[in-house]
Amino acid sequence: MLTNEILQAVKGYTANMQKAVTFVLQTGEHEKRAELVTFLSDISKQSEHIQLEERDMDGLLRSPISFLMQADGVDTGIRFSGIPSGHEFNSLILAILHASGTPLKLDDSVKNIIAGVKETLHFEVFISLSCHNCPDVVQSLNQFALLNPNISSEMIDGGHYQTMIKERDIQGVPSVYLNGELFANGKVDTAQLIDKLIQRAPPAALNSSDQPSLPLQDVTIIGGGPAGASAAIYSARKGLKVTLIADRIGGQLKDTMGIENFISVTKTTGPELSGALQSHMNEYEITFKEYLRVTEVEGGDIKTVTLSSGEKIFTKTLIIATGANWRELGVPGEKENVGNGVAYCPHCDGPFFKGKDVAVVGGGNSGIEAALDLAGMVKSVNVFEFMPDLKADQILVDKAMAKPNITIHKNVATKEITATNGKVSAIEYIDRATNTEHSLKLDGIFVQIGLIPNSVFLGDLVEKTRFGEVVINEKCQTSEAGIFACGDVTTVPYKQIIISMGEGSKASLSSFEYLMTEGDRLEELFYSESAKESESTEELAIAS
Repeated sequence: MLTNEILQAVKGYTANMQKAVTFVLQTGEHEKRAELVTFLSDISKQSEHIQLEERDMDGLLRSPISFLMQADGVDTGIRFSGIPSGHEFNSLILAILHASGTPLKLDDSVKNIIAGVKETLHFEVFISLSCHNCPDVVQSLNQFALLNPNISSEMIDGGHYQTMIKERDIQGVPSVYLNGELFANGKVDTAQLIDKLIQRAPPAALNSSDQPSLPLQDVTIIGGGPAGASAAIYSARKGLKVTLIADRIGGQLKDTMGIENFISVTKTTGPELSGALQSHMNEYEITFKEYLRVTEVEGGDIKTVTLSSGEKIFTKTLIIATGANWRELGVPGEKENVGNGVAYCPHCDGPFFKGKDVAVVGGGNSGIEAALDLAGMVKSVNVFEFMPDLKADQILVDKAMAKPNITIHKNVATKEITATNGKVSAIEYIDRATNTEHSLKLDGIFVQIGLIPNSVFLGDLVEKTRFGEVVINEKCQTSEAGIFACGDVTTVPYKQIIISMGEGSKASLSSFEYLMTEGDRLEELFYSESAKESESTEELAIAS
């Protein structure tokens, strides 16, 4: 299962382990157990610090193909049920390294939030080995377990636990359960998981005064996609003090599997390009606030950015690069059936519909690409496009038309998604030419109707279009002095990776130009105001 090349890489990764890691495998019989034993044995042979033991854990582990990890004999709270190969192999290797002492790449405020959780939390993460979003969730929850002994996390390969899949009506991954109850379903990222933990965290965990505050920043960038990364690199190269805040590095890019129009790179994937962006940014002095949301932005000469952790960042300039998210249909039955037949990621959830009938709503590039992707796995694909003509590139349309199991419906409006026994069973739609209603029986619906700008958090601070796009000029300037915007969140036409990168560099250069004339004044203003506040605080303390 593991090639010599992979095993050599494992040997290199584990060369500097600080703690002994033990795989504790539940005893018993299972058709896949021998394969799992071989898999774990091969890994353990690559380091003297990794051991494999087989024990009866008296109900602590789910089945004979379940194992937990110990570090120096102490249970880490990390469990795997199934064989963590495919995309989950990285989750296993990172779990080994983090358990053995490799520092967690989490902001201190995030660590404090997680460590502050007092109740016992057991997470179950149902995954498929073909899902590229699942590892991020597994890896995040594994880190939560390492930070807090009250937390445990179990990866469960749904392919080996079909009874549980049926009992819980799971049709999409990742599907996260907390203490036996559904916690998060469908596409979920680390920031969302942390938001939910923040809701459980004691107030002390959110006390920003306990954290060392950042000095006044020259540039603060909100968003970690292509535009945000480009802005951060350009700004850092100028020697500026730069902070980047992001739900996740890569942003929406991470959900894109095939990229063939990134000039000079014949073919890559979103996760690969996201990793390259992170590596490039790591070459510079950039402060990262990853997995955190911005809850409030205050304008003025000095901008104030408040994070979901309670921290406040003061900055001379601000660059908005928050991108966009999947647009929802907004019809009855959509939200109610997410994870039960309604999906947004064909790469993740397509395998669940093998041999079944599905629909793709949306006739743009993303919709036709999804249809082509699904056509190789499912029985049939029906594409529904609202307009009389498809909006996708002709080359994609031609490919779709050539597929015998793809049917295209144009000039139709989705009316409702219906379900039977908790699972999607049909799509109701209207033929706009004849105004007649139709129903098509199917098992799954993939929504691919474009993106919506992530700009709600800005409120009325800057001018936006009725669609929520931030209005910018040719220099990426917004209606508020010192605030710039770039990428898919803005009015710039053609939402493309390479365009977003160019816009990010423009926003950075415009910010630098602004700082050349206003930077010294803003610096003096900030520290003058800070001194006044300190004096007032001291006077109040003396008076009391």
